[in-house]
Amino acid sequence: MFRIACASLLATLCVLFAVPALAAADRYPERPIRMIVPFAPGGGTDITARILAEPMGQALGETIVVDNRPGAASIIGCEIAAKSTPDGHTLLLASTSLTVNSVIYRKIPFDVQRDLIAITRVSDQPSILVTHPSFPAKTFKDFVALVQSQPGKFTFGTPGYGTATHLASEQLLQKIKADLIQVPFKGTGPALTALLSQEITVYLSTFASALPHVKQGRLRAYGVTTKTRAGPLPDVPTLAEQGVEGYEYASWYGLFAPAGTPQNIINKLNRAAVDSLKSEKVLAVFEKQGLNATPTTPEQFAQYIASERRKWTDVVRFAKIEQR
Repeated sequence: MFRIACASLLATLCVLFAVPALAAADRYPERPIRMIVPFAPGGGTDITARILAEPMGQALGETIVVDNRPGAASIIGCEIAAKSTPDGHTLLLASTSLTVNSVIYRKIPFDVQRDLIAITRVSDQPSILVTHPSFPAKTFKDFVALVQSQPGKFTFGTPGYGTATHLASEQLLQKIKADLIQVPFKGTGPALTALLSQEITVYLSTFASALPHVKQGRLRAYGVTTKTRAGPLPDVPTLAEQGVEGYEYASWYGLFAPAGTPQNIINKLNRAAVDSLKSEKVLAVFEKQGLNATPTTPEQFAQYIASERRKWTDVVRFAKIEQR
């Protein structure tokens, strides 16, 4: 009899504790949602966030405001998100750099898998190697010959030390046996601005960010980093086509919430994001930007993050990138 009474009491307590969480999910969202982008405006992460924010906000019945918090190779914005109140009103739209930072820096003020909850993978896209039209090397072959002949003279921009773009750029330079000087910026937007002003030689840009500049002739494209050519620029060859064997790179974007966010709210956010990513309107915009929608369950995305950390650990070791 005592055991039955205890079991009954325990079941009652479980229900009582579950009621507030369920009620919070029913009321959610109660105010505008902030979607933190840890880079300056104009980069691939920012573009992706702004495409997703409107339809996802409509699905949730509340406005989603994109909040750019650049700096320290995206660590500043990611930390702000990780330490925000876990009530679903602060989200993080992060990129490949989130997992890269966890292996390139000895100490960062949050743990990717402990302090953030994966909601869904959002998209991925190729990168594209671009330069200013006035640069004398007109083709990728000419570029390789020129930089090989004058080691240490030319520069390459990155959206920050230790970012995925930095590592991918270093890998490419190793492949073509070239020595260029890195110039770090606070995101792709500032790096492209510097390239347009001829302050740097080349930049391995996210495709969506460089696309309008290439189309309008403000930048020259040397090649894309994936196995196949990108639809919006079918005349731009891949780097593999041009002799860079064994080199492929695509950046991903994903949505996170602070750890401790109720699972009911995570599920609600996942449904809103996935439905938005499957809509014809979003898919059409993604296609024009060279983005591929990659919606997942929270569990699938969490597994992907774990695999990415393992991959970049190996890349850092192989490329002999100094940890900070």
